[in-house]
Amino acid sequence: MTGGSSYVITLPKDWVESTHIKKNDPLGVIVQPDGTLLITRNTTGDQVSRIKNLEVETSIDPDLFLRLLIGIYIAGYTAIQITTKDRMTGIIRMKLREFSNMVIGPEFIEETDTSVLIKDLLNPLEMPIQNSLKRMFVIVKSMHTDAIDAFIAQDPGMITDVIDRDNDVDRLFWLIARQTNMILHNVHLSRKMNMNISEMLPHFQVARIIERVGDHSVRIALNAKKILKADIPHEIQSHIRKVSEGALNTFEKSVESFFTHDLKKANKTIEYMHNLEDSFSKINTELLSLPVNVAVPIRNITDSIRRSGEYSADIAENVINYEMMFEKKTI
Repeated sequence: MTGGSSYVITLPKDWVESTHIKKNDPLGVIVQPDGTLLITRNTTGDQVSRIKNLEVETSIDPDLFLRLLIGIYIAGYTAIQITTKDRMTGIIRMKLREFSNMVIGPEFIEETDTSVLIKDLLNPLEMPIQNSLKRMFVIVKSMHTDAIDAFIAQDPGMITDVIDRDNDVDRLFWLIARQTNMILHNVHLSRKMNMNISEMLPHFQVARIIERVGDHSVRIALNAKKILKADIPHEIQSHIRKVSEGALNTFEKSVESFFTHDLKKANKTIEYMHNLEDSFSKINTELLSLPVNVAVPIRNITDSIRRSGEYSADIAENVINYEMMFEKKTI
């Protein structure tokens, strides 16, 4: 303490030298939710540019190259500089365009024979995480419903549509994963988005679960495609629709409890899945009377329905765990 009301903080010399802080440079002091202080050079709160330089061989596996780009995007880099020693091949450029169409924000800024610069033009504040999560839920819910309808109606067009919509779910999930990493690297961004790390991580976890439910909707559609011309007994179709409606109800209630912070509804959601076990067992018994080439895809469909319901219960458990983080909670 100096004087009557002033306090002085002594900073580690190694840190000062590594960040190139000079005399009279301004520093920001930010109070964290747990009471700790964060000292930063970024006093304006502007987004810090993070550029990833990626030098690749022209012979690189195209699928690996695409996965690397997605990984860099999720990591939260604001720009990607891709370079090659030789002239960039058409396959690499094709994968770059595919990547640009798959994700939200990145656009081509500069391009030469041996390099491409991709920059993220999206302001993270323009896409609130809650909105992206709700959009994911709406898409996945309709995918599950349409996948079951396509199975019963044996509609190939609807099956294709369900599979195509999975791309929209992936785009939103990758965006949420990206925003999570950006908040980890920039505390100013978390303040602007009005969401700290302890709040961000449960949203990311729920987004991951919703994305998995979407994958199972695609799995239902793919298996329905295998038996488009099969003669499936009406009783089995009816029972599958019943368990599907039960699993979808669990999915809806679990997501609703997450956004409303309703512990009692979350608990009921977990218990509800146990009530469907008899129905699943009955369907599996009925499948024994069908030819193997029909029974196996239907068994896969019922398994995906069950897994979707179980994932929904995981969301409800996440709600309970998340709410218990707060000191004061009325139950």
